[in-house]
Amino acid sequence: MFKKILIANRGEIACRVAATAQRLGVKTVAVYSDADANAKHVAVCNEAVHIGGSAPKESYLRWERIIAAAKATGAQAIHPGYGFLSENEEFAQACADAGLVFIGPPPSAIKDMGLKAESKQLMEKAGVPLVPGYHGANQDRALLQAEADRIGYPVLIKASAGGGGKGMRAVDKAEDFAAALDSCKREAINSFGDDAVLIEKYVQRPRHIEIQVFGDTLGNYVYLFERDCSVQRRHQKVLEEAPAPGMTPEMRAQMGLAAVAAARAVNYVGAGTVEFIVEQRADGSMNFFFMEMNTRLQVEHPVTEAITGQDLVEWQLRVASGEPLPLQQDELRITGHAIEARICAENPDNNFLPATGSLNVYGLPECVTFERGSVRVDSGVRQGDAISPFYDSMVAKLIVHGDTREQALARLDEALAQTHIVGLATNVQFLRRVARTESFAKANLDTALIPREQAVLFHQESVGLPLAAAAAVAQTLLRERASEGVDPFSRRDGFHTHGVVQRRFEFEFGGEHAKAWLTYERGGSLHLAVGEGDAAVAGPLVFSERAEGIELHFAGQRTRAAVYAQGEVDHVFTPLGATQITAIDLLAHAGEAAAEGGRLTAPMPGKVVSFAVKAGDAVTKGQPLAVMEAMKMEHTIAAPADGVVQELLYAPGDQVTEGAELLKLVVAEKA
Repeated sequence: MFKKILIANRGEIACRVAATAQRLGVKTVAVYSDADANAKHVAVCNEAVHIGGSAPKESYLRWERIIAAAKATGAQAIHPGYGFLSENEEFAQACADAGLVFIGPPPSAIKDMGLKAESKQLMEKAGVPLVPGYHGANQDRALLQAEADRIGYPVLIKASAGGGGKGMRAVDKAEDFAAALDSCKREAINSFGDDAVLIEKYVQRPRHIEIQVFGDTLGNYVYLFERDCSVQRRHQKVLEEAPAPGMTPEMRAQMGLAAVAAARAVNYVGAGTVEFIVEQRADGSMNFFFMEMNTRLQVEHPVTEAITGQDLVEWQLRVASGEPLPLQQDELRITGHAIEARICAENPDNNFLPATGSLNVYGLPECVTFERGSVRVDSGVRQGDAISPFYDSMVAKLIVHGDTREQALARLDEALAQTHIVGLATNVQFLRRVARTESFAKANLDTALIPREQAVLFHQESVGLPLAAAAAVAQTLLRERASEGVDPFSRRDGFHTHGVVQRRFEFEFGGEHAKAWLTYERGGSLHLAVGEGDAAVAGPLVFSERAEGIELHFAGQRTRAAVYAQGEVDHVFTPLGATQITAIDLLAHAGEAAAEGGRLTAPMPGKVVSFAVKAGDAVTKGQPLAVMEAMKMEHTIAAPADGVVQELLYAPGDQVTEGAELLKLVVAEKA
């Protein structure tokens, strides 16, 4: 076993690898960029080396600096994590040339599987079933269009060197192909430095099922069963589970043997994932096709660890140090069911736009870390840390394990309810809604689950105004009580020698203005009325402070509520869900001007890729105006109303800050 390794990655990935290494008595070296100088992964490793600027191309993609850091610190091996350089054959070869062990497959295997087109040809020779498509080297645009027409729409354009949903577009009709190809190639060249694409038939009602494989230097291979990763948005995974619901022992064996055949075909060593697209036929049967092989450990590997009881990072370290696989195929067993939820800084209601900001509140459920248990969290951040625009938007991975899928689902919902994040938008409540859908609960899975269930997934409030207002009022009263002094005139409890006292509260909730009246009744009891007229909800307000939040009774409801104040906004978390309610201070906002119209601003820091219009152009509401790149993804800026473009304020390639005005639009007056 190695005595010291360098981890060529960041965030939760580096923390995950470091935890296993340190459990095995292996010293760890972290590398970090300017943006990550105070990051968690730097703190948890034994040593840390600065390698450059905040952008990945200035630090985490500079493999010569990483190798120099490994040699300077006496590391014997480099673990690439997943992402960045983990599937870079040149880096793997450079490690070997420098006398360092690359904890991953040989460069030849990365090369063979790294380009989707070539890997498809290899798999065809190995007898692994393939989806109909075009995997050739000729990238002539007319040829690609003709091949798409031949295959038949819908088709999927995929970056040949891609992964993680980047450089991928589904095309429904021939006239949309050229624009989708341009976007695909731009994203591919920015993410992978290679704009070659392949084209495949877009399988209807597909499931995404992948097989975890492992090989050692002695020629032994096993598969550690499957993971279902069908629940996706923008071709990126949202929820993953193991084993795959509805999988028969016969099909599991067929897919496992096909995955091992794929690994053998390239003399694979270490952890790898063979991804299959699974066609669900009308008669209930399933057929599978090879999609790609990821020559690294996957983000979703914890669900495999949960059902097998194995530490896959430990397996990686042992195999890389020359040891045989810890177990043979007949020694591996599936125990229970596991589900992983990817918690990301993003706004699902705004097309999953990535978010940046600080984790002002970062509360997690009671859990174990990197060990088998009912609830586990893998995270590379701490409360107070910032989510920057330089890297991907993942905050943490929440993994639950149960004896059955139903038990795992219940634990997932409870754990997500206990996840309290304030300071930036996240997908936590969206994940709860996805897990509660009839489709997911009944394992009616395919990659279109989110679009199919969109009516119950987006723009939903699980906590209504009455409960949100009651929680906000209770929190206000608790803050006032805490600030009271011994002077009786400092009391804020509504005490009067005669009569009753009533206070008015005003809120913004769900884009609407709302009022509430709190009455201090004789004897010290409280009565709250939320809303006006027939729509008002009223009743006694009873609450008490607990370690986990507020115990709240109002309008026939009894619940727990944790309330975090950020300025005027109260973030309310309950077992039902979470919401935000804004307390309005009328004096503080007196005289504020209405928002200026006709401005189009950057929703987050990033780079201007292109403009689809020029000064003087007339545009209609919803028309694409510009494309920005941020957090490794492209985002289209559309016209909010009909109008005329007055001026473009930036040029393609310019870096812009959040809120920067990209162009001026003169909005047409309504007739």
